[in-house]
Amino acid sequence: MGVTDVNGNGVKEKIRKVAVLGAGDMGHGIAEVCAIAGYEVTMRDIKHEFVERGMSRIRESLAKLQEKGKIDDADEVVARIKPTTDMKDIADADLVIEAVPEIFEVKTQVFAECEELVKRDCIFASNTSTMKITELAKATRREDKFAGLHFFNPPVLMKLVEIIKGERTSDDVLTLLSEFVKSLGKVGVVVRKDVPGFIVNRITAPSGALLMCMLNKAEPEEIDAVMKRMGLPMGPFELMDYTGVDVFYHAMRYYAQSISKDYEPPEVLEKMLKEGNLGKKSGRGWYDWSRGRPSINLDKASDKVNPLDFTVVEINEAVKLVEMEVAKPEDIDLAVKLGLNRPFGPFEFAKSIGERQILERLLAIRDEFEKDIFEPAKTIKDGKLMEMIELNL
Repeated sequence: MGVTDVNGNGVKEKIRKVAVLGAGDMGHGIAEVCAIAGYEVTMRDIKHEFVERGMSRIRESLAKLQEKGKIDDADEVVARIKPTTDMKDIADADLVIEAVPEIFEVKTQVFAECEELVKRDCIFASNTSTMKITELAKATRREDKFAGLHFFNPPVLMKLVEIIKGERTSDDVLTLLSEFVKSLGKVGVVVRKDVPGFIVNRITAPSGALLMCMLNKAEPEEIDAVMKRMGLPMGPFELMDYTGVDVFYHAMRYYAQSISKDYEPPEVLEKMLKEGNLGKKSGRGWYDWSRGRPSINLDKASDKVNPLDFTVVEINEAVKLVEMEVAKPEDIDLAVKLGLNRPFGPFEFAKSIGERQILERLLAIRDEFEKDIFEPAKTIKDGKLMEMIELNL
């Protein structure tokens, strides 16, 4: 089930056993996806309660999938997953996928520990959503066998996996991981140059910064109501609550250190972290989640917010990624559509807006908020955006 060929030998010849480090939101989902595809999986976390919670959520998910006829036997899938708190249990893994908290020191410590336990030909992959793979790989002695496998939440439902090539990742490992992702029934998009945030999260980073700037003009519900009226399933603040305010905060801090100080998170986010208001996982964030998903009053949509501004800064960042040779426009559009459940990618949207309007809005946003991250990309300044699109699409 779910096995594809790699050089005629089959991905299962190279990857039979997968270890997933972390049983939280992402970890247990990745473990489930791998087990569904037929791989033997060891899911490890630091406490029994974390592991048991992860297994409970896997069983609940598999029961729903079986009920819908998407899998044949939930018990058979569960039997392929070994839950543990003992790191030594990963020793025979062919592939280790790290899904621990988005804190650099925690991730590198985990990988350094793995290095001493696993076999020499074991491949390491990080599910980080923001951090440079090249920097994480330095915690090991196998930088050539280290890459990024960035799954999207929830992994069981989301099709996209970003496959990130570190500066020293071998082409053979990249090919093998691409086939592995395909064997899971996912769509892999290769990130050719290792930059913070990769494709999807890098593109949304400036809109996240813009969102924080907008707090000086409008309330979260006013902004979310505008975006939901446009047809988005969730407004940006509701989405932040859903994925975790702490995740957003740590991402912004990392971007502030690795890209620009313009990404430094505002005090309101630090206050929310200190008070434990992390969104859905804690019951409260920007909204109250204690009774289920919050209800956004669409009548509160504010004309203080121009929804086009969020799109324009994302288009600008997408252009910068092409300029940096991170990915081509068609791959960026595919990743954004699959990773964010959108009908259009940034380049497809850009064609409907037009170059002049994009440039004018970017200059206005840059001047209003005085942040260099909103500076128009060279291609846009030079009036060559449509040329870039036509050349690459």
